[in-house]
Amino acid sequence: MNTEAFTYRPERPDDDPAIEALHQEVFGPGRFARAAYRLREGVAHDRLLSFVAHANQRLVASVRLTPIAIGDRPALLLGPLVVIPSVKGQGAGKKLVRMGVEAARRAGHNIVLLVGDEDYYGPLGFQQLEPYAIALPGPVDPARVLVSGLAEGALDGLSGQARAANGETK
Repeated sequence: MNTEAFTYRPERPDDDPAIEALHQEVFGPGRFARAAYRLREGVAHDRLLSFVAHANQRLVASVRLTPIAIGDRPALLLGPLVVIPSVKGQGAGKKLVRMGVEAARRAGHNIVLLVGDEDYYGPLGFQQLEPYAIALPGPVDPARVLVSGLAEGALDGLSGQARAANGETK
């Protein structure tokens, strides 16, 4: 299967049960302890910037973007990106990341943060800052804290505590 074998669209509220089932299947209960999950906790993701992929009439992948702040600057948190194991490596996840980032850029956002592997996300425009430049609400390997600047100079001087857009630090 390749990316053309998938159909993509913005997430809808009626996708929530299938997306939650995917999160449970792929990440299990340990997902609740992760720093990125704690950052999203209690904050609604932006459905206009969140997308799903279908194959054979089944939701097989999802990406969500959630408003956050880093220091005093607004940003988005990308994730979770979830792809069912049977279609991993076929391009659906990368296509969803590109769609989400491009939608964020068009909507006027400047910064996207995620916790993930640079080998995967680097080619999609994400990079590391100095270690510990961004503090997350829980332990995280600083090499996995990646950002993408969606406008010229967006990452200049970026540092501080990542927190929910409502100002809470979990």
